[in-house]
Amino acid sequence: MKKIEINPITRLEGHGKIAIFLDDQGNVDDAFFQTVEFRGFEKFLQGMPMEEVPRTVSTVCGVCRGVHYMASTKAADGVFGVTPPSAGRKLRELFFNAHYVEDHAVILYALGFPDFVVGPEANPAERNVVGLINAVGAEVGKEVLRKRGLAVKIFELLGGKPNHAVAALPGGWSKSLNEEERKQIEEWSKELVELGELTLKIFDDVVLQNDDYMKLVTGDVFKVEVGYMGSVNDKDQITYYDGTQKIIDSAGKPVGSFTGKEYLDFISERVQPWTYLKFPYQKKIGDWQGIVEGPGTNIYSVGPLARLNIVKEMDTPKAQAHFEKFHATFGAKPVHNILAYHWARAIELLNAAEKCLELSRDPEITSKDIWNKPTSCPGEGVGVIEAPRGTLIHHYCTDDKGIVTDANLIVATTHNNAPINLAVKKAAKHFIKGGEVPESMLNYVEMAFRPYDLCLACATHTVTGGQTPMEIEIYDSKGGLYKSMKNF
Repeated sequence: MKKIEINPITRLEGHGKIAIFLDDQGNVDDAFFQTVEFRGFEKFLQGMPMEEVPRTVSTVCGVCRGVHYMASTKAADGVFGVTPPSAGRKLRELFFNAHYVEDHAVILYALGFPDFVVGPEANPAERNVVGLINAVGAEVGKEVLRKRGLAVKIFELLGGKPNHAVAALPGGWSKSLNEEERKQIEEWSKELVELGELTLKIFDDVVLQNDDYMKLVTGDVFKVEVGYMGSVNDKDQITYYDGTQKIIDSAGKPVGSFTGKEYLDFISERVQPWTYLKFPYQKKIGDWQGIVEGPGTNIYSVGPLARLNIVKEMDTPKAQAHFEKFHATFGAKPVHNILAYHWARAIELLNAAEKCLELSRDPEITSKDIWNKPTSCPGEGVGVIEAPRGTLIHHYCTDDKGIVTDANLIVATTHNNAPINLAVKKAAKHFIKGGEVPESMLNYVEMAFRPYDLCLACATHTVTGGQTPMEIEIYDSKGGLYKSMKNF
């Protein structure tokens, strides 16, 4: 049996590889997405004052900094038994939606779009963000970068820093907005809406109007039939900062819903010795069945496509129009075609931009009443948000002084681990035949994980099972494998 490795895999956050095993006829027997890095955030948060945790976990990832910051801040509200005032909550939402715009923009333009704008079989030296800018034109590229930068300015103005924010407090927010700042954010938000509309136009022109691409987008090669989880408000509309977590099975039937600590009643996690990334599954559907898709599976996905599958509608008008076009294109709901993640992400970018504009015009946004001071310490809190990549859960327990005694983080890429493996294996089986493995075919295999917008720094924060699985390969001076050792 022959083994092919794509190592490192490209256009993602973090380090991972894909191992593909060929049978004697040169066809794919099996394939695995493997995470090869380890970071121990859950352990070294123990012993830390809870009020310091948000600033610390924002460094889990430089891309996802705002989502860990916000999830842990919401968990801190629970630890100290305090609810933010209305204006404090709205500042958090404005901050978070601006983060959505800048995150979705960089993922679409730098990681997802090159496969379509430049082409999936293009020279890899050109199949990147520089090649994309060359294809769409330098002026369009500059405008996209400038407008995305405005979202970062909102993040910095509200959060205190452009990278790792410092403004959150248990029970609210530490920095209020004055009228001049509000007007500036309103003007910036108008341009963010323009960025959302431009992004969807590019997707329409490049992908939706291209018959070959639409065969990939709507066909069975990039299709993974699993359940979905995301958050909804009381109108069954999409929501990012807060809401109820809703779960459907692969047929679209409700599995249940939860808030806060109730996640423990729905989600279990499995470990495998060949990856640092855990495998969550929906235990309401049954015990661990393995990495399988189709009717009855308890594997599920989160993220933009999952959210568009579980909600009734968007909560802003421009995004709603695109939401309706999205579902009309695929016809059936839920949509299992994973390349649709890119389209869903673009719709969410516009939605988050519209939310920024709405919040910037809210009369209450300049209120000084933005913090409720904690007066007790119940000692346990769960913060759940919809990160751009999907549902993010932060769960902390503390002593009576607010010192962390236990921490658990379940991040979007962890939720998506099993579907990613399914997608990679299906693409490998389709594109690799008879031992012929050109680079372009390997890129099609990589296109199976990119829709999930992997963030492996976030996902590999802990490992369980008593030991750290490790494999070491030693090569000689000519590049030949001399020895391989593993502890599992």
